[in-house]
Amino acid sequence: MMKQMAKLQKKMSALQEELGQQDMEVSSGGGAVTVTVSLQSEIKRIKLDPEFLKEDAAFVEETILEAVQNALKEASAKSEEAMQALTSEFQIPGMAGM
Repeated sequence: MMKQMAKLQKKMSALQEELGQQDMEVSSGGGAVTVTVSLQSEIKRIKLDPEFLKEDAAFVEETILEAVQNALKEASAKSEEAMQALTSEFQIPGMAGM
């Protein structure tokens, strides 16, 4: 069992490193705001359409916030999915159904 746990830990470390190197883009406001995040929820870039900046400041702020929140939520979901796929490979006695 200890060997299996050590193997799982090693694979999880490798997966976390891999997720940190993978980026995804999420757009909001009809493409006016594009946020790029790593799958470890690190914000890498925020791109704004220059025409969008002519809008009301409160609307711009709300749209940017929405884009960031959506990007972080999607990155977290993809990361969680990858971790679940990895941990499902390992069956630890007494841990079934947890």
